[in-house]
Amino acid sequence: MTQPETVAYLAKAQQALKEARIVAANHLAEAAGRAAYLAAYHAAQALIFERSGKAAKSHNGVRSEFARLARDEPRIDRQFVTFLARAYNLKATADYAIGADGRISLSEAAQAIESAAEFVDGVSRVLSSEN
Repeated sequence: MTQPETVAYLAKAQQALKEARIVAANHLAEAAGRAAYLAAYHAAQALIFERSGKAAKSHNGVRSEFARLARDEPRIDRQFVTFLARAYNLKATADYAIGADGRISLSEAAQAIESAAEFVDGVSRVLSSEN
């Protein structure tokens, strides 16, 4: 990692993971799902910034740019691209859905946190190996 912004994005991803675990432990599934997504989002931004020198400007931009970069990077698990899209749906549900459609279960949140941790670790390994 050569860019200070890359390091900052990864730190933000780690902080979001920590928050996701804390709120999940307090049975706040929606907040945990949202934080799990944000962990992956910031890790994706780290890769994007390191490779391009700039950050994506939207959630959709992060998903599409990360998918493009992952296509050319054999060390990035293809499931990370899928997870980023799925996790965005958790964030959207937590932020905007109401009623029965607006619920995230604790098990969904726990799975998202586990996947987000793998995502952050995987991106961190790729970026660390580039020095």
